[in-house]
Amino acid sequence: MTKNNKDGYITGNKNLIKVFEYALNQEETGKDFFKSSLKRMGIGAAVSAFKRLIEEEEKHILFIKGILNNLEQEGKINLSNLKNMVLEPTDYFDTRAKSEFLQQCVDGSMIPDVTVFNTAWLIERDLCEFYERMAENTEGELGGALLMLSRWEKSHEKFFKEYRDKLSDTYSKMPWGG
Repeated sequence: MTKNNKDGYITGNKNLIKVFEYALNQEETGKDFFKSSLKRMGIGAAVSAFKRLIEEEEKHILFIKGILNNLEQEGKINLSNLKNMVLEPTDYFDTRAKSEFLQQCVDGSMIPDVTVFNTAWLIERDLCEFYERMAENTEGELGGALLMLSRWEKSHEKFFKEYRDKLSDTYSKMPWGG
């Protein structure tokens, strides 16, 4: 069950369907952003990481579509049908690749990468917070599905925040002439 403002619960599946349609739209927007960002990324490691993120976003989209299908066809969520879509968080770069990636960004003055990583972090943070808020107000399998989505987005958020912070810090400490 999902809570609402008045008496604590949303009535009917129409509202749940709207929630997951919103989530689906947000996931598709994130995937589209990552795809368009590939064109601006000049470093192989970043391109590779973004491609893996796009693949994960596609799985998020399939997962949400599965939930929507359950709600529309059965009137409830059946996570057992969706278990094959469960994702384990990915470590997009190993330690050596992380170091090389940051150095390449700095050497190549890849300032657009900082902007991309910042925007991506905001997208993932917003989605993570949305899923967390919904999970707090939800019980049962629906709550479990929302927590899974939140954890997936949290791993993406952490990835982008780490790079955004490191790149911003590196650039802020550079001697920029004069």
